[in-house]
Amino acid sequence: MKKTWMNTAAWLSAIAAALILSFATPNESRVMGHMPYVAAQRLDKIPVPIPSGLPADRTLALITFQGAQRAQIEAWIVGLGLRDSKNSIAWIRMPVLEDPGTAEARTVIENRLLARYPSAGERAQLVPVFTDRAAFIRAAGLGGPDEVHAVVVNRNGEIVARVGGEYSEEKAHTLLETLRDTQRGL
Repeated sequence: MKKTWMNTAAWLSAIAAALILSFATPNESRVMGHMPYVAAQRLDKIPVPIPSGLPADRTLALITFQGAQRAQIEAWIVGLGLRDSKNSIAWIRMPVLEDPGTAEARTVIENRLLARYPSAGERAQLVPVFTDRAAFIRAAGLGGPDEVHAVVVNRNGEIVARVGGEYSEEKAHTLLETLRDTQRGL
């Protein structure tokens, strides 16, 4: 009788441990990161609440932290053919800027961006985010501000694919496969 009770207790303990571990293991959004909720606007002054206001169920966000990273992001744009009129990828260019704390200072920064990106098409794709950069990097699960990041994010803010650094065909393939999954209804 005692042996039966011990075996039953051992099995119940194993089941309880399995249940606890199933809830404690990280889910995909905790592993990949989560896009912070931010009230932003495109450079053409159209409000874009991040992430709920993103243009598609899955949007490619090209994230920079420094002006010197413009050339790397441009390589991503060219490599993925994002400016091609036949391209159906929903995308935004997202410079993440340390919030200067005042509306006047943000306006000065936006005016510099307006001078740098004169075309209406570029301004429609550019969504500057004024926030605490370190907190943004932590929440999104990014490596840091020293490299560019290309992420696929859904409207719930879950980052479903992420690559960093310079453009490469392999990295582009990773992102495109994730974006195509949406188009197939997955």
